[in-house]
Amino acid sequence: MPRSAHYRAHDLLAPVKQPHALNAVGRSAVEPTSSRDISVAEKAVIRETLNSERFQDQSPREVYSILLEEGRYLCHWRSMYRILSEHDEVRERRNLRRRTAYIRPELLATRPNSVWSWDISAMRGPAKWQHFWLYVIIDIFSRHMVGWLIADEISTELAEQLVNTACEQQHIQRHQLTLHADNGGPMKAKSMAQLMIDLGITKSHSRPHVSDDNPFSEAQFKTMKYRSDYPDRFESIDLARVWMREFVDWYNYHHHHTALALLTPATVHSGQTRVVLARRQATLDAAFACHPQRFIRHPPLAPAPPTTVWINPPKPALPLPVTEVAIHFLNPDANQDAHLGIVADCGACFGGLGCQEPPAGGAARPLRLTPQTTDESCLQQRHCPSLLQTHPLNLP
Repeated sequence: MPRSAHYRAHDLLAPVKQPHALNAVGRSAVEPTSSRDISVAEKAVIRETLNSERFQDQSPREVYSILLEEGRYLCHWRSMYRILSEHDEVRERRNLRRRTAYIRPELLATRPNSVWSWDISAMRGPAKWQHFWLYVIIDIFSRHMVGWLIADEISTELAEQLVNTACEQQHIQRHQLTLHADNGGPMKAKSMAQLMIDLGITKSHSRPHVSDDNPFSEAQFKTMKYRSDYPDRFESIDLARVWMREFVDWYNYHHHHTALALLTPATVHSGQTRVVLARRQATLDAAFACHPQRFIRHPPLAPAPPTTVWINPPKPALPLPVTEVAIHFLNPDANQDAHLGIVADCGACFGGLGCQEPPAGGAARPLRLTPQTTDESCLQQRHCPSLLQTHPLNLP
């Protein structure tokens, strides 16, 4: 038997000290005492002094200094802070505004025209500090730009016209669409909210000061402004509209998007994904038939675009806490220690596999159980009738 297996089995059967109960801050509720501790009566005097009318507006440092100059020593000013903290009497004196805990938006799109994202971006004009404002609505499932306009101002009325026109062109039904945006003025305007109610659109907003809550619109703006033909400045708003019209045509119908398995947004948005993928697969099959030696692992497959698109996908659930227990068996015939068995599963808690024994010469290993299986009666009644005792191992 390996030495490590011998000592591991020995440690599992050793009695384990029960841990102290923990308080709310994770420390042991049974604190060790010391001869240097301040007594309860002294703490009461110190607290009464600090809260007295004379010192109620003074900090513990000030009180400590004043009492020292008067020839009186109660304790160090750090101890004064600790005594006040025990009674929740230490806080910020100013009335500070607490940041609101905003809900993290989690939006799922499984088909076109289910979730749209829109935003406004600046396009530099002919002179310094002069801008044209680009309004863009994009479908997050297909990346198709369903609406856009360029104006010389940021206007809620123009944004409402854009949303209304895009819904009419895409034949949006009531309660079909969720419209996501950031927290700009036109996005959160009362008239815009009323328009969404009238159209049956669910509104969604990014959290304040969170830059990646509206990623699809931001990524589309970056693709646009990183184009090689994107000018440094536009001489007029008409030229900006001409350039944007050409860009939208390229982006929707000719741009093979990486996140769409190199399909164009128009292909995914119009539901032609299967047709195009079948055509690609036929081409790959023909290439494999001509040169099979060039494809080592398997025949080539045309990748498909994702079937679900998220804005802030939900975080995975945390696993249940587990406990390790060692099971000690006795040989009922010889009435002496015979071997260590391992309880693997039971009908009530797991899958009903019963008791498993280690191979000859082997040693027991810890068993990871969920909290509902660590009860001793459950282990004795359901796992193995020869079980005598359990030894819980405290895990961090």
